[in-house]
Amino acid sequence: MTKDFEGLVAVVTGGASGIGAAIATRLHADGARVMVLDRDIPAGEPSTVHGLPDGVRALHADVTDDAGVRTAVEQVVATYGAIDILVNNAGIGAQGTVADNTDEQWAAVLDVNVIGMVRASRACLPHLRASSYASIVNVSSIAATAGLPQRALYSASKGAVLALTRAMAADHVREGIRVNCVSPGTADTPWIGRLLDAADDPAAERAALEARQPHGRLVSAAEVAGAVAYLANPASSSTVGVSLAVDGGMHELRLRPQ
Repeated sequence: MTKDFEGLVAVVTGGASGIGAAIATRLHADGARVMVLDRDIPAGEPSTVHGLPDGVRALHADVTDDAGVRTAVEQVVATYGAIDILVNNAGIGAQGTVADNTDEQWAAVLDVNVIGMVRASRACLPHLRASSYASIVNVSSIAATAGLPQRALYSASKGAVLALTRAMAADHVREGIRVNCVSPGTADTPWIGRLLDAADDPAAERAALEARQPHGRLVSAAEVAGAVAYLANPASSSTVGVSLAVDGGMHELRLRPQ
């Protein structure tokens, strides 16, 4: 690990577990002061989280609550004095075709996966404008660009994240704020673990998920975190408005069947 983020302050939403925790851990290892915002953190002063490095702090924040997000962001600034990096990672999944999910489910997923990113970004923008190394990294998905079965709602939300990323990049690049997104393939996360556990044949389902990614396995959370670290790194100052795939080649490669 390097110390490319020494002196910088990073906020990671949904950072208490899974990909978010891996991102928080990586940015901390690279020198950043990291504050996790997560709805599963008890309300109150910044605290530590089991499974995260001791130097990573955490605050309660639900990205569906605009006032709560604004309050948490102000607590970050009160604690560290600045915000240089925002990683919009908080998100929820959904299964089903377009006929399967109710209006309420559509509203709930879009509220977290899309509008939640808007709320966190909006709250952080005044502080990012004051930074010389401002960066926002949104977590999208391979589902934004590849038609996956039984993922209509989730795919729509992540497609919106991809479009939102590009629009935000255009809006803020001349303010010195770089906006990019990372688009993981199927990753080895707690959510995927729960889906596998619920399958009729978990081993066969895992094998099928691994096989559809050209490198033949699930993506690790640490690999996604590495891509986020690249996008947020001040050294990547000309990387703006891109979607960085971390999917074992699923987006670009077309291998012949074995």
